[in-house]
Amino acid sequence: MTLWSTRTGKELAPEVRDFLDVEDAELLPYDCQATIVHARRLHEASLLSAEELAEVEERLGDVEFEPGDEDVHTFIERTLGEVGRKIHAGRSRNDQVAAAFRLYVADACFEAANFIQAFARAILGLGEAEAETPLPGYTHLQRAQPVSVGHHLLAWVEMLERDLERFHFAAEQARPSPLGAGALAGSTLSLPPPPGETMRNSLDAVADRDFALDYLYACAVLFTHLSRIGEELVLWTTAEFGFARLPDEAATGSSMMPQKLNPDVAELARGKAGTAIGRLTGLLAVVKGLPLAYDRDLQEDKAPVFAARRDVRGGLAALGVLIGGLELDRGRLAAACADPLLLATEAVETLVASGMPFRDAHEHIAAHVRAGTFVPPVAPSPRPAPGPAGVVQALAEARARFPR
Repeated sequence: MTLWSTRTGKELAPEVRDFLDVEDAELLPYDCQATIVHARRLHEASLLSAEELAEVEERLGDVEFEPGDEDVHTFIERTLGEVGRKIHAGRSRNDQVAAAFRLYVADACFEAANFIQAFARAILGLGEAEAETPLPGYTHLQRAQPVSVGHHLLAWVEMLERDLERFHFAAEQARPSPLGAGALAGSTLSLPPPPGETMRNSLDAVADRDFALDYLYACAVLFTHLSRIGEELVLWTTAEFGFARLPDEAATGSSMMPQKLNPDVAELARGKAGTAIGRLTGLLAVVKGLPLAYDRDLQEDKAPVFAARRDVRGGLAALGVLIGGLELDRGRLAAACADPLLLATEAVETLVASGMPFRDAHEHIAAHVRAGTFVPPVAPSPRPAPGPAGVVQALAEARARFPR
């Protein structure tokens, strides 16, 4: 019988139960953590004996979900047996699920941070090996100015650093505990507050899902970055660019064309950006019109977060394998950078350094480009940021920010 069936005395119709069903087994270890904290509060209030508290801590210390219950909350009560009939005093499933979900999201944030750091280290490893390898820089996907592979890869790392900050922020937003809020207005039982920071308003404690939105936002921006990285990997590994070759362990073949080597990992990272954005907008749409306090609509918060966690873990791990085995074609890169037009801007700046007004210098070089008579400067101006010395130093500084 469901936990709320004492009100009606009847079981739900199968069609209704199927519609209300929630797959929340992933919350089990976090719900167990929160339940142990609540049991200690009950013990401090003399509502659980020391022996009963020890039984709760022992049984929930290592438990695996068994299908058959309506949710993990019911499963926990059943697992605890007789003491389980006492464990719900002073709490509701509203603050119970909010507490477990906050613990889950905080853990997912820390996990994402670890995978981001591992991926960044793989990028930095490639960047160090190719710190001085020339690469055409692009704007509008047209060759613009020369940089280096190391400098380009550092741009990817900058994106990932900002992603780390977003996940750290989301973890902080998930930290306050809603335990004690009950269904919406607390409890008349004299229970001590849970340890650590607690939420100030009981209505907000059970209704708030901003922390889940913060997590999904961090995931959406991360996959937007991974999509941009994936797009560049797709381009670099085409025959048209030919800048890199995919590693066999991170590429697929064709069921029909035996010569194909496809960048499926990069493409799927690009494709999952749309899904990540959809999860964020979906949950925003769920919470936008909900009255306080708790509404069953909030059951829809878990599936997108669970799926996002799996995608973050899988996407970063797979891209790390791809980057770790990527082979750059230095000859093809050098040939691409031999295009003299890549130094047109430096030619303008050489004239500016000699005293010519910038607009005059720009028009002068543009006229030579149009006439096909442009000759790059013999001694190009120094490029401290993208140059080899600057790149090597920046790579070392970036690696220090991503410790193992």
